[in-house]
Amino acid sequence: MDASVINIRTDTQLKLAAQRVADNLGFNLSSLINAYLKNLVKTKTVYYSDVEEPSEYLKSALREAEEDLRLGRTYSFKSADAASDWLKSEILEVKPKKKNAR
Repeated sequence: MDASVINIRTDTQLKLAAQRVADNLGFNLSSLINAYLKNLVKTKTVYYSDVEEPSEYLKSALREAEEDLRLGRTYSFKSADAASDWLKSEILEVKPKKKNAR
């Protein structure tokens, strides 16, 4: 294979972090960059993933849902229509009754 050298400028901490990740995956950074370049040429697409950490609100909501499941505070429906009917009945129970305007 005829090899060329590509020099790029990148943040030192980013390079070190990328080398650690590559090493943890059993690769060297050069192999991963070559694989990325080959995929770029083959697919003519750029793919990246920015894995996000869920917000504290979402984490709290998930904990609450797990607790509800654990305690059996759940509803189950045999159909979407049954779920819709139940929701409508709940809304009607909560909705304040209107007084006749005169």
